[in-house]
Formats: sequence, C-alpha cells, structure tokens
Amino acid sequence: MRNILFISLGCDKNLVDSEKMIGLLDEAGYQLVQEESEADAIVVNTCCFIHDAKEESIETILEMAQWKKEGRLKVLIVTGCLAQRYQDEMKDEIPEVDAVIGTTGYTEIVSVMDGLFEKIQTEENAKKTFVKCCPSIDLLPASLSDKRVVSTGGYTAYLKIAEGCNKRCTYCIIPYIRGHYRSFPMEDLIKEAEQLAKNGVKELILIAQETTVYGMDCYGKKALPELLTKLCEIPGIEWIRILYCYPEEITDELISVMKKEKKICHYLDMPIQHSEDEILHRMGRKTNREELTALIGKLRKEIPDIVLRTTLITGFPGETQDEFERMVDFVDEMEFDRLGVFPYYKEEGTKAAEMDGQIAEEIKNSRRDEIMALQQEISAEKASTRIGQTMSVLIEGYLYEEDIYIGRTYMDAPKVDGNVFVRSEEELISGDLVPVMITGANEYDLMGDVIYANEFTK
Repeated sequence: MRNILFISLGCDKNLVDSEKMIGLLDEAGYQLVQEESEADAIVVNTCCFIHDAKEESIETILEMAQWKKEGRLKVLIVTGCLAQRYQDEMKDEIPEVDAVIGTTGYTEIVSVMDGLFEKIQTEENAKKTFVKCCPSIDLLPASLSDKRVVSTGGYTAYLKIAEGCNKRCTYCIIPYIRGHYRSFPMEDLIKEAEQLAKNGVKELILIAQETTVYGMDCYGKKALPELLTKLCEIPGIEWIRILYCYPEEITDELISVMKKEKKICHYLDMPIQHSEDEILHRMGRKTNREELTALIGKLRKEIPDIVLRTTLITGFPGETQDEFERMVDFVDEMEFDRLGVFPYYKEEGTKAAEMDGQIAEEIKNSRRDEIMALQQEISAEKASTRIGQTMSVLIEGYLYEEDIYIGRTYMDAPKVDGNVFVRSEEELISGDLVPVMITGANEYDLMGDVIYANEFTK
C-alpha cells in the first residue's frame, strides 16, 4: 500500500476537486497520511488566482520537493490552476515534479499515480519521465458524487454547481485556466447532495465561479432557483448557503425562492469589486453604482434579515483619489454586513495589466486599510445589535483551554466570516444546531449561552 499526502491550496472550488481526487485515490487502495516523512507520494493542488496564492503554491511545491532528498518520497504531482497555467515551466524549473494535472484532468489522478509508480518499479534507473495530463479547459469532468471524501468536518460541504466563467473581467485570469462556463447536470448535483446528506452533511454551500447563471448553457435559462428548490427537498440538509452571486444576474425568482424556502440561509455573497461607474466599466463589470444601490435596497426590503457579503478592489489602474473616496462613501452608506478588500494585483495575461495608470503598492494598500477600518466600525455596530437575540448556531468545535464551543450562525460562511463562542452546561457535538442567546459581541464574533428546553418553558 502506498502512502499519499494531499495538500489543497486556494479556494473552496479547488477544495471540491481535491476531495474528489482523494476519493479516487482512496478507492484505488492508496493510504492517506498527514506527515511528509511518511509519504511515498505527495499531491499539491494549487491556486494562482492572485500573486499571494501563486507564491504560496510555488513555495509549497519547493518545500515538498525537499522530501525527495530527505524522506521516502518517490512521486510529486502538482494539480490545479498553477499546473494548468505553467505546465511547461513546471517541468523546466522544478525538476522534482513528476507530473502536472490541469484543472479538468483531476479524474485521471489514479492512472497518473499508478503509471508513475509502475515506472519507478520497472525502470528505476531509467531517465526521468515527466507526465503532463492537461485536457481541454472546456471539458466538463465527471461529478464523481460517489467517490468524494469530504474534508470539512462532515456536517458542512461545498457543492460545486458549475466550472469556468464567461464574464472576462479585465483583471481576472480564471477563464484562461478554468475555461468557459459549464453547468453540471442538475440530476448529478441532486445525487451528490443526497449522498452528502446521507453522510451527515447539514450545511450545503453552493459554489461556482458564478452561481447565478447556473443552467444558462445547458437549460437555456437561469436554473438556480429550480436547483435550490430541489435541494431543499433533501432530508437531512438544514442550511443551504449561496456564494459567488454576480449582482446583475440576481433575479426576482431567486429572491422569491430565498424568501419561500426555509432551508436557504438569508445570506448572499455578492462580489461587486467597486462602486464607481468608470472603474466598473474598465474592470469589465456589468453594473453601475445606481443599479448596485437599487439591488441592495431591494434585497433588504424583500428579505429584511438578509446578510450581504461583498468584496472590493482598491488601486485598480486609473483609480483616482476622488473615485476612491466615493467608494468609501458607498461602503459607509450601504453598510455591508461582511466585506473583504483586496489591493489590485497586476496579473500577467490580463487586459488590466496592460492599462495605463498603474498605482503604487503603498497607495493600494493604504486604500484597502482605510476601507477595512471603516468596515470594522460597521461590523462592530451591527454585531452589537445581536445581543439579546436567540440564534441557531452550528457547532464546529470545542476549545479545551477556554472550555467553550465554537460555531457559526446563518450570517457566517466558513473561513471567511466570524464565529460564535458558545457556553453550554451539556456536552455538544460538532454538527449540532443549537439555540444560543447572544450575550456579547466584538467586531466580527459573537458570544452566547445555549438555551435549553426548560428555559423556553420558563
């Protein structure tokens, strides 16, 4: 039996690919290990969406390559976005890498792994062979719903409903490494969600490069509302959360389904990237400030307890101080519940990288810091209004030193939002959904006590 160490970097969409590869390797008889020193093979599933992600991926590959000298490691495979984008450079610049598997080739992980080990056994002294498995980026891989091994605790799982993107924002490299937009068939997604529910998943998080246009390519319509309705019928699923919604694609039908279906969290991740029309136009975005303001107002009117999360980019080429200050005013006016800010990165191969008006790093960063300071104030004020409320909390773990549980409400997506620190007289288990009276708050997190049935009676 061969020991495999699997490292998954980058976004939650990448994580789903990792979980499917792990499932395939497990079914093929490979043993998953946690220590580099125990690994016969290491797989690094990489990201290269932004500069920091690219650096992290390269550093991880180089670090793992050292185990060919120091440990039992025989095979090093690089998969994912970095492998897709730099498949030829990988061979030349990191000779320890034995194979690259592109963004649509992950279903071939077992055949690539088997082939490498077979070659080692039969031709140990032969010249090293570099394997490249990079099918067309417009291929739609199999869903593999029955093979996937969930790595997010067993009670929360991501459901990737589509691959690729057609938007072609001028700062983004994703369409060039993930291909055009392809929706996974609805019946495959329902089957995968049912399997996840049977395995104990309670929270289903819908993801794609863009979830809101799901179905346009294969059904000729925006089929996300229909998919959501069918997912809500699955026993065992308690929460359904929707990420990556482009604002211009949010329809009245989607809002109506969110209002109607109790399992759908009143939470919407809606990256807008900027507020000013000229910048949005240069970014290749399809909305303007007036439309964004109207949509946010509509969402809050139709779903009063909705939590809105967004992301912004500071220092996009040509962004003036006046445009930046108007974006600050927009953030102050809109009071987003959750907000992340990223300084613009000049990504090679994109239109924005060739634009005039590139802005100095210190200005990009200072602008990011200013908006985040404002958002911290907004978040603290919003969190304080939760004190005294009773909220349903999904328990995710226990902090032994503090003797306190940690969890999330419907308002918080894993890894990107806040937590609730929960005191309980009785033992709780990760995955429990419990009623919690909120007793305290800071900028991003809440504190509270579990409420028991006898307390409801009182």
